[in-house]
Amino acid sequence: MFSVALKIIFYDKVRSLITLAGVVFAVALIFAQIGIYLGLMETSSTIIDHTNGDIWITSKNSKNFDFSQPFPERKINQVLAAEGIKDAEKLIVTWGVIKQKEGGTEQVEIVGYNPDTGIGGPWKMKTGHFRDVKNGNYAIVDESSMRRLGRFETGDYREILNKRLKIVGTSEEVKSFTTAPIIFTSYKTAQNLGGYVGADNTVFIIASVEDGYSDKEVINRLRRSLSNVDIYTKDEFSRKTRLYWTIETGVGLSFLITILISFLIGMLIVGQTIYNSTIEYLKEFGTLKAIGATNLNIYQIIFSEALINASIGYIIGLIFTLLSIKIYDASEMVFTIKLWVALLVFFLSLIMCLSAAFFSVRKVRKIDPALLFRG
Repeated sequence: MFSVALKIIFYDKVRSLITLAGVVFAVALIFAQIGIYLGLMETSSTIIDHTNGDIWITSKNSKNFDFSQPFPERKINQVLAAEGIKDAEKLIVTWGVIKQKEGGTEQVEIVGYNPDTGIGGPWKMKTGHFRDVKNGNYAIVDESSMRRLGRFETGDYREILNKRLKIVGTSEEVKSFTTAPIIFTSYKTAQNLGGYVGADNTVFIIASVEDGYSDKEVINRLRRSLSNVDIYTKDEFSRKTRLYWTIETGVGLSFLITILISFLIGMLIVGQTIYNSTIEYLKEFGTLKAIGATNLNIYQIIFSEALINASIGYIIGLIFTLLSIKIYDASEMVFTIKLWVALLVFFLSLIMCLSAAFFSVRKVRKIDPALLFRG
């Protein structure tokens, strides 16, 4: 029956190409939506994920990494005194305005970290070292920021919140979900820039747990001693940040709707073309039934046709997606594709094509060979 399905596909090449185009379109669009969504979610928690530390302490009711509120930095003393804590660092994440060389301003996200440990700072440097921001008004700018800030070189000066900062290095692979350029500087410099943080406040405390203690055990102990803060494991805070951008901003819903639309469009195109093919071959199917073929045999032909279209369309769509990665990189759009995504999209393409084939199966089931040839 598989060979019969192949003959039908190759006999009517125009209809087959239309079917494949529908599958390829749906597969490529689903890949694009999932890949862009995953890329955006990775950027939303990228600093959390790349920061060494087991526990994140935030102000009460903080919803995500980018917009957490400050709290008294003296709480780090209570953290360091807690049983099971190996060490802890403070981290500032705030917002400011940078003056452009050509005039005008640009909003930037400022990350202030301890340059002695590098915790919370850049993890991959193109030029310079993360310690270079120590002892002065220095900054490290990610190379992805050039699109918004213009070209800059090590040694250039930029004014942020009315303070001149010298660029001492360039980082790589640091992007924000907000698309705002990220500026790394020392904790003290970020604190002294002004803004809403305040001179005696921090935004995060990041703690490492000693060997022999579980994260949950230490967190429960900290919750009993600290007030007006939220305490998470690293994975919990990363997930919380991603869920915020996914659910509360509606980003996840918009991507889901686009995926569903792509799926339905693909199913309609495949369903229509397979249905038309079935109508055209009704007499042939009737002949098969007249010489002893069962409905199951006919179903196998139709579903084989759907499976072939799904498989070929998926492969072409996957190739198209892989070739498009360079386009995403050139446009600085974050795109992520993983093995489980490839398997999921293949599964969806199978469901799409097999579901579409049911329209034809219902038609074939009612064929009466005697009536068909009499007509």
